[in-house]
Amino acid sequence: MPLKIAIAGTGNVATQNYIPYLAAQPDVALAYYNRTEEKAVKAASEFGGEVFPSLEALADWKPDSALVLTSETCRYEVGMALVDLGVPRLFFEKPLVACRGQAHVSEDDFFKGKALLGRAEERGCETAMVFNYRFFEQSMAAKHIAATREFGDVINVTALVHYACWSHCIDLIHHFAGSVTEIVALTGLEARQGAGIDAADVTAAVLLQNGAVGTLIGTAGLTWQHPLYEMMLTFEKGRIHLRDLDGDLEILDGAGQHHETRSLVRNTSRWDQYRASFKKSLQAYLDALRSGQAPPVPGIDGLRELQVEAALRRSIAQRRPVLVQEEFSL
Repeated sequence: MPLKIAIAGTGNVATQNYIPYLAAQPDVALAYYNRTEEKAVKAASEFGGEVFPSLEALADWKPDSALVLTSETCRYEVGMALVDLGVPRLFFEKPLVACRGQAHVSEDDFFKGKALLGRAEERGCETAMVFNYRFFEQSMAAKHIAATREFGDVINVTALVHYACWSHCIDLIHHFAGSVTEIVALTGLEARQGAGIDAADVTAAVLLQNGAVGTLIGTAGLTWQHPLYEMMLTFEKGRIHLRDLDGDLEILDGAGQHHETRSLVRNTSRWDQYRASFKKSLQAYLDALRSGQAPPVPGIDGLRELQVEAALRRSIAQRRPVLVQEEFSL
């Protein structure tokens, strides 16, 4: 029996980064819904699969999983509808919910995300997130190094991030260093523009669950040709510096007395790495479906990302530290 994968949302992200890989899998059957039906028809004509005129009809097709690849501004409504229609599994693009766009996540987005996952749990619907930055070559190498060398615990994290990578980098902090327990944040006085995003800068100081501290700066002002994010993870006996989608990975190994730079081959670009990360994320998800295992990135990780953003916004608005786990409990 083929895996039946429904696609809700057939915009550029779906047709460039998801559907080509899924269509190449011999055991995957595809079906599409898009609010503008012509876009779904175009996807089907190029990649194969069925087109349905409504979410109800898509759910009646009885998919094994539905990928919610709509704009983040309507992901909550589409996700809720698919849960209520009885779809057994949902896989979300990032961020989980952002009704005013990814650079303007609000407290309400967190509570909507919590309600969405709560409804899914009540209905027995398994949820998953993409968070494909975990699947970059350099991210996976950094995770392996941190796990296998005698680095000890993370003691601090610093990150400078373009808003286009914002939710991914918050997730990477969780992935490497654990949950945020307290946050103090400020915002800049004027908006900056970049990659279609218009938003003021934000900066946050954070306390992590293990006692580590960190700083996080978000901006639309980073030049697109330059690194879109830089993240430094300091451990008790080492340091790891991640830089952009395809940048060099710097490792300071205090235990082994090494200073290393890990570079990717130069015949690939950041966008090659970007596309490849979707394939790896989807492969891991499909493998979990085939084997009946839990998804590699569960839906709760999308809510953890929104939790940080909601706490950051409250700290800015109320000019005070926010106890993240207490005020925005999962």
